[in-house]
Amino acid sequence: MQLPVVYQKAKEQVFKIWTTLQPLLTVHVGLAPSAKAIILEQCGKNKGYREADAGGSRPEGGCCVLDGPEKIESAINMKTLWKNTSVEGIDIIFSRDAGRYICDYTYYASLYYGKGRAAFIHVPPLSQWVTADFLGKALQIIISEMLKQCGKERE
Repeated sequence: MQLPVVYQKAKEQVFKIWTTLQPLLTVHVGLAPSAKAIILEQCGKNKGYREADAGGSRPEGGCCVLDGPEKIESAINMKTLWKNTSVEGIDIIFSRDAGRYICDYTYYASLYYGKGRAAFIHVPPLSQWVTADFLGKALQIIISEMLKQCGKERE
């Protein structure tokens, strides 16, 4: 599902995903225009959203969830994933800061509604080296490892 680059609409879609589909895990993928690697984001932040979205809006008080915690960690251990997963032809990086725009906002909302069972992956733009097919295969490897972690949690 493609989410809009509009704070409120993206948050509504994320809420709908969690309430209607009730997934085991939701994996969000966002574009990091200057990235040369795949970036695994560990946590979402609640405050600091000052930049206007594609519709010219900003969240009330620069905040995702008014009474929500300052940050929420993913149930997926991204550091372990980063250390134990490799994809030939591209670097994988661990991060604790997804920025303060729609990506981090969406991630925080998903972590909030999904009680931590969300993940966010920033990807570089498509190029002659990073094709859609290559990126799709890389994401399959990474998401497969995430699902293994989910399986271990259920045991």
